[in-house]
Amino acid sequence: MANQERRRNVRRKNERRGDDRREFDRGTPDRRKTDRRKSTRREEDREKEKSEEEYYLDQVEGRNAVIELLESGKDINKLYITKGEKTGSITKIIAMAKEKKVVIVEKDKSQMENMAQSNNYQGVIAIVPPFEYCEIEDILELAKEKEESPFILILDGIEDTHNLGAIIRTAETAGVHGIVIPKRRSASVNSTVSKVACGAVEYMKIARVNNIKDCINTLKKYGVWICGTDVNAEEYYFNQDLKGPLGIVIGNEGKGMSDLVKKNCDFLVKIPVLGKVQSLNASVSTGIIVYEAVEQRRFIQKNKIL
Repeated sequence: MANQERRRNVRRKNERRGDDRREFDRGTPDRRKTDRRKSTRREEDREKEKSEEEYYLDQVEGRNAVIELLESGKDINKLYITKGEKTGSITKIIAMAKEKKVVIVEKDKSQMENMAQSNNYQGVIAIVPPFEYCEIEDILELAKEKEESPFILILDGIEDTHNLGAIIRTAETAGVHGIVIPKRRSASVNSTVSKVACGAVEYMKIARVNNIKDCINTLKKYGVWICGTDVNAEEYYFNQDLKGPLGIVIGNEGKGMSDLVKKNCDFLVKIPVLGKVQSLNASVSTGIIVYEAVEQRRFIQKNKIL
């Protein structure tokens, strides 16, 4: 009997302790649950930041390039400015960014230099989505909308980003409808290209294709004549008819056009070289031939536009 009484007393004490605990816990948050919620929120925030980083993978550097980017109305995630840079065109950039509600972040010079992908970023870096390439058909559609014969540049392996930027700038000023580049063994559009192009990237349609030969054959189906550039060609560029639907092929800086691409061109032209150096920079060659085509296509007499 005594043992049973003791067990009953112990049971009652335990029950009272449980009641006391439950009474005490009322209104008191469970720390483990709170920690789990915080951890979940942190994980969600990290996932959100990661998805944003995956989307905004590129940057545009340099004052002129950023001004053109802002004027184009394209998406900008953030604009980084070097602390203390409040003179000249930087004030214009800040004003434009505020007007378009772009987030502006000021950083120390050392931090900006670590971020920059080029040596001459001029105190301003815009974080943007990767460049959006188009299709060949988009280039042809633009020419159709303008009621003009297609005028296209085909770059067969331009590897130097400075050359690519300079070519894009020349093409945009000359009214070229679009540029085609290969996906492999070629420079692609990045911050250096954007800066060298001085913002022309924002207005130029650029298609990225698997195979240049297939691209040429596609353009031929749309009635585009393909002009290749080769140092061993028989015809000088100024003696060739460059009017009408035209695609101009510019070869690699060192090797020129590949044999397969060369065979698929409708005709080849060359630039006269009179000095001891027997080749020109790819972007310079592009400018010479492109503006010969411009003169033939757009001008009847000198300085008189059709």
